[in-house]
Amino acid sequence: MSQFWINLIFVGASFALYFGIAIWARAGSTKEFYVAGGGVHPVMNGMATAADWMSAASFISMAGLLAMGGYGASAYLMGWTGGYVLLALLLAPYLRKFGKFTVPDFIGDRFYSRTARLVAVMCLIIASTTYVIGQMTGAGVAFSRFLEVSSTTGLIIAAVVVLFYAVLGGMKGITYTQVAQYIVLIIAYTIPAVFISLNLTGNPLPPLGLFSTHTESGMPLLQKLDTIVTDLGFAAYTADVPNKLNMFLFTLSLMIGTAGLPHVIIRFFTVPKVSDARSSAGWALVFIALLYTTAPAVGSMARINLVDTVYPQGTQAEPLAYENRPEWMKTWETTGLLKFEDKNNDGKIQYYNDKSEGFAATATERGWEGNELTVNNDILVLANPEIANLPGWVVGLIAAGGLAAALSTAAGLLLAISSAISHDLIKKTLKPDISEKGELFAARASMTIAIIVATYLGINPPGFAAQVVALAFGIAAASIFPVLMMGIFSKRINSTGATAGMLAGLVSTCVYIFMYLGWFFIPGTNTFENVPANWLFGISPLSFGAIGALINFAVAFVVSSMGAPPPKEVQDLVESVRYPRGAGQAVDH
Repeated sequence: MSQFWINLIFVGASFALYFGIAIWARAGSTKEFYVAGGGVHPVMNGMATAADWMSAASFISMAGLLAMGGYGASAYLMGWTGGYVLLALLLAPYLRKFGKFTVPDFIGDRFYSRTARLVAVMCLIIASTTYVIGQMTGAGVAFSRFLEVSSTTGLIIAAVVVLFYAVLGGMKGITYTQVAQYIVLIIAYTIPAVFISLNLTGNPLPPLGLFSTHTESGMPLLQKLDTIVTDLGFAAYTADVPNKLNMFLFTLSLMIGTAGLPHVIIRFFTVPKVSDARSSAGWALVFIALLYTTAPAVGSMARINLVDTVYPQGTQAEPLAYENRPEWMKTWETTGLLKFEDKNNDGKIQYYNDKSEGFAATATERGWEGNELTVNNDILVLANPEIANLPGWVVGLIAAGGLAAALSTAAGLLLAISSAISHDLIKKTLKPDISEKGELFAARASMTIAIIVATYLGINPPGFAAQVVALAFGIAAASIFPVLMMGIFSKRINSTGATAGMLAGLVSTCVYIFMYLGWFFIPGTNTFENVPANWLFGISPLSFGAIGALINFAVAFVVSSMGAPPPKEVQDLVESVRYPRGAGQAVDH
């Protein structure tokens, strides 16, 4: 059986499962559409939260970033993991105690202000829309490779699948679909990793294999990796970072940004009790850890396999002839994510760091005239089974897993956007007298429109989406996370202060990011050139979300101190939310 048909079987079977769940779990009320009826079991909610959390960025991109960026790219791993811990400890149980449908719902009621609610809706839509572009694009990439269609066609197929189960089932359908998607993606991620770890180190556990001995050379795996990349002019994989302040701020920005992303926050509104919110947060951490502890090994081993493919006799020997390239290279070339340019017309693939001054003389001696192989980071996880010559069914499994990761997060983001529009904008602001049936229709209509817009932006992404991948996290960090923290832990912040803080954080972050639209690099590394001298203290635009959050906090406290404190009933509400009774029933809707 050809690889195409194997892929089709795995992807088709997973889609059939998602469709079946959507039909079984279709939403019949707004409560089911927004929060799955509030009756999801903590373990299942933990699994669904893990799928919602681990997007295409986690499944596809993170290991690729680690493979190419080494220690400097570990900020992504630390930031995304730390963000979940912040969310679980500081936000989830308290927001569940409040007992509302959406994040803007909490902000609007806590700060007794329609304006605050609308600003929160605006921040949510900007952050979620920016983030969902990447998910839809990731689904298009996976489709284009594994089903041998164009990325545009793949993206449209992905949109149709999400449209079916998200619009029909709402949060109820999405929750149980995400449980299935988690099972698919974690199996798809770990099985190839086990095979590759066995091949390279003889250890079946990838996290342990990362610190084991490279079987062929007898060297520790990371030492072997450092050796082969430095032989080609790249920085050592385990090298320290030159700008620790920037790496710290970027990690912090990712942490508070991910903790403020509403599509994950609303997952904790779906459980029956506050104690269940805490429990599901713990279970989600367990499920997330299965992938996040494996990702560094996958990235490291993918880099070794890539170099070994191009230099089968070792980095000191002649590189691979282009005509002898393996089949996986040929298939990924058709997607445009792997490119070869024969700069010295010798018919061989020169893969090295042609920006390295220390390696320039060596490259000249060998007759090389520049790096000839361009590899998109996002292909490494998807191509890993093929690079390592694993069985065809493992490749099919990766195809299903990559799509599950992209679709699960896309569905959660689109639901967050839909809920903000139908519940906070229409129900709470424009048309308070709308009926239950009318609100449910508005929710499904806004979800449909959001999917259409996300599909269009995925096909025709604005320039900033490809260059500033952390824009969504920066916006969430600078606007949503601070106002949630102040809403829970400070009785003194009033509506004017909260609104001013959100706007100050949002505007300052967006202005700083767009001032340097074309500057993108892996934070913590020195793989960029001609960095603008007027960066504020050398802080990358990708790291500015943390500064925006500080501006938000400062403005909110200063403005609030100049005005009257919140009404007593609001202060009493904060008091009751801050000290949730773990075993008690949360406030009903």
